[in-house]
Amino acid sequence: MAWRGLAAEFLQVPAVTRTYTAACVLTTAAVQLELLSPFQLYFNPHLVFRKFQVWRLVTNFLFFGPLGFSFFFNMLFVFHYCRMLEEGSFRGRTADFVFMFLFGGVLMTLLGLLGSLFFLGQALTAMLVYVWSRRSPLVRVNFFGLLTFQAPFLPWALMGFSLLLGNSILVDLLGIAVGHTYYFLEDVFPKQPGGKRLLLTPGFLGIPEQQGPAGSSLTIWTQQSQGSPGKRQSPRLLPEAGQREQGRAAAERQAAQP
Repeated sequence: MAWRGLAAEFLQVPAVTRTYTAACVLTTAAVQLELLSPFQLYFNPHLVFRKFQVWRLVTNFLFFGPLGFSFFFNMLFVFHYCRMLEEGSFRGRTADFVFMFLFGGVLMTLLGLLGSLFFLGQALTAMLVYVWSRRSPLVRVNFFGLLTFQAPFLPWALMGFSLLLGNSILVDLLGIAVGHTYYFLEDVFPKQPGGKRLLLTPGFLGIPEQQGPAGSSLTIWTQQSQGSPGKRQSPRLLPEAGQREQGRAAAERQAAQP
């Protein structure tokens, strides 16, 4: 049956992407069915720290508004670029990917206090898109068939699209700022003279990595910046030291259309 095929396909999605996307959809469905109210989900420091409603620290990242164009638009980008990251630069590094979510969530929550922001899911989406775009600078993105540009311009195109829809761009700017902070600390600063990696994944995130069986190999296809056919590289195992570079090459082989 069709739903079985759809379920089987969904189970092939990496664990973090699958879990976060499902949580967002189920939360929105619960609100749509009036099982939950947005007033039970939004971020309120007083209720969190005085009434100990700590679930609000998580649920404010799961609700993207009622069913409609905005919800499906955000879900499209969450699923696509979260999966691109998890299958690309975070391939075999599930704990590091979860830590990126935690780092971004904590920083957004602290900064959200200054701007009185109640729902931060859209900011998290902007962060995911920003990190992916900076790690895939040669990929050309087709933006809904209207524009074609290099990946690093994608977060700004999304912000402009939000502005055209009449939405506040404060949440998008927050996500871009947090995404840039992560990218700088993780990818830029360690390569500077005297720099080192500051974002070390804590040991309590001992998440089993999704790796292939021992002795398996991976053939990498890369996409040229001009869109020419990819070049096949020799199959080889992904060593620990080179996982990030190989992951980026794997990400670039995918079509970057939302």
